[in-house]
Amino acid sequence: MRNIPIPVDVARLQFICVKAPCPRVINKDTGEIKTDKTSGQTVYEVLCSVEDASGKIELVKVGVVGEPPVSPGDQVTPVGLIGYVWELSGRWGIAYRASAVLPAAVAEVRGA
Repeated sequence: MRNIPIPVDVARLQFICVKAPCPRVINKDTGEIKTDKTSGQTVYEVLCSVEDASGKIELVKVGVVGEPPVSPGDQVTPVGLIGYVWELSGRWGIAYRASAVLPAAVAEVRGA
């Protein structure tokens, strides 16, 4: 399966951080933490509730390089959000990655 990035239009969605950002663990047995291949920085996961215009809510983990300045309960904006479809042993899903996850008020000021 080709890994084609799918841009996500976040303008029509509301994101709320529901858990403090934490480093993404890639091996639970060894405790190995995922790092970005380019910068070497730690990749963090931000667990968000995402609500669309019809009121449907989903939980989504968003990966981001570096620790984002958000806390549980904050309305946030994932900047440059991209989805990647994955498949492993007959299971599949969508992994999300953003260039930044910012408090919504900060993102609005920056024009993100």
